[in-house]
Amino acid sequence: MLLYLDTKRAPNPRKLRLYLAEKGLDLPIKQLDLRAGEQKTPEFLKKNPFAGVPILELDDGTVIVESLAIMEYLEEIHPNPPLIGADPVTRALVRMWERRIEIGVYLPASRMVLSKGEVSEHARKTLVARLALVNDGLQGREWVAGHFSIADIMLLIGLDTAHHGGQFTLDPAWTNVSRWYERMKARPSASI
Repeated sequence: MLLYLDTKRAPNPRKLRLYLAEKGLDLPIKQLDLRAGEQKTPEFLKKNPFAGVPILELDDGTVIVESLAIMEYLEEIHPNPPLIGADPVTRALVRMWERRIEIGVYLPASRMVLSKGEVSEHARKTLVARLALVNDGLQGREWVAGHFSIADIMLLIGLDTAHHGGQFTLDPAWTNVSRWYERMKARPSASI
């Protein structure tokens, strides 16, 4: 098994690095320099014609692309500690919150940081509205889906993306998100 990641801190490879750290998994990694175009070589494009990372190449040559699909695969072969849920209800809740956060927090944060003008401002408004809902969802909970999971990893990626460049701060009224963020940043995996 060989995991292909970037040499920097791109969001999806970082999400996978956090997942591996939380699971205590040490997989062989081949780091690609995306700025140098290593993901566009003919050899790599045979593995992933979309030219992105992460990808996981299994010993039989099977290639799994996309961070969530890779985490799902690894969760099946390394179920403990469960980061996608241990039963149908918790798995559904984790997946629900992970998608809500990816679409409602991470994507607007990315647009806000990478865009300008009206697009950036619209993304900021969407991000603020969604974080208010996440704040409400965290009421009475330590972790987004009730226990530590990939939903928490996704929220960290989203908030770190929003804070990139120092143009965004959490609303002081979001006490639950602020409490969660400080707790999450204190985890050893968060420094990865």
